[in-house]
Amino acid sequence: MNFSRNTYLEVDLNKIKNNVKKIINNYSEYKYYFGVVKANCYGCDNDSLEVTKAIIDAGCNYLAVATLEEAIKIRKKIKDIPILVLGHVNKDFIKEAIKNEITITIHSIETLNEIINQKLEGLKVHIKINTGMNRLGINKNLKKLYDKCVENDIYVEGIYTHIYNASNENDYNNQISLFEDLLKEIDISKVPIIHIAASDALTNYKKVKEANGCRLGIIMYGFSKKINLESPIKLYSEIIQINNLKKGEVVGYNGAFKANKDTKIGVVPIGYADGIIRKNTGRFVYINEKQYRIVGNVCMDMMFVEIDNNIKLYDKVEILKDNEHIEEVAKYLDSIPYEILCEISNRVPRIYKKIK
Repeated sequence: MNFSRNTYLEVDLNKIKNNVKKIINNYSEYKYYFGVVKANCYGCDNDSLEVTKAIIDAGCNYLAVATLEEAIKIRKKIKDIPILVLGHVNKDFIKEAIKNEITITIHSIETLNEIINQKLEGLKVHIKINTGMNRLGINKNLKKLYDKCVENDIYVEGIYTHIYNASNENDYNNQISLFEDLLKEIDISKVPIIHIAASDALTNYKKVKEANGCRLGIIMYGFSKKINLESPIKLYSEIIQINNLKKGEVVGYNGAFKANKDTKIGVVPIGYADGIIRKNTGRFVYINEKQYRIVGNVCMDMMFVEIDNNIKLYDKVEILKDNEHIEEVAKYLDSIPYEILCEISNRVPRIYKKIK
């Protein structure tokens, strides 16, 4: 590796591929497996699309993203897989979606009304139903929306909803009931794809009979309580300087850490501009398989770790060691693993362990 600072995110493509294969094998009753690759695969991918390609190679036969820009970025390099935009697409960009063979979400009658005066030949859509999350989607009049699509030569390829609390069975069942009630308004035999379950709902509940698609998100990276998967992600840096503080000396901005005894401090070239926000102060990193604590205020480009005499200059620092560690960090920050990964900025190079 040839970096001016030895700080990088390592992504094991083989482990991701193995995870996806195992998920599909364990939940083999579906026809469509959407690989949710939004936000650069939750912060793991880069412009080379190595992670996205591995997910496709492992068996995902549809991709899902948040924005049209994300979809077009993928389409420029991958021509032969359908891509669904889960978020809103402004009416002025509908023709761009058609041109790039991108499927969009229709989430309201207003959205549909804004686009039907355009030439829409070739437009494919999935209708989003709001079953309780109250983000995007309709909660009534599915037939009206569906019929208006058909009347305007818009191909309704799919219908879907999103489960907002898959850990609560009552909430889940209420959402499924609402979804199924709305589906009764139309002939769903004319809609090729019905998808409901994302990562948690997929593993927590049996397949809903109407559904033939599921969406794989963070589960592809090994985060699951129900199925044994691998940890493919590590965030590394190194010790670039060791400072020997005398009792009473401080380190970093505002002197936030004051040594209560003679103390060794390792300086690590990663900071909040890289996604290690200041709230990380106090949590552990790993050096030579041992825990060491982040101290002082995290800087934009560097941070400090209290070390001992076992640590040498240029020793590798595991900022994120594995999934268990990522979950610990998320808990410490009152966050979730999704956010921890997405916060890792583009300034941090992504290094990929190639598929064997």
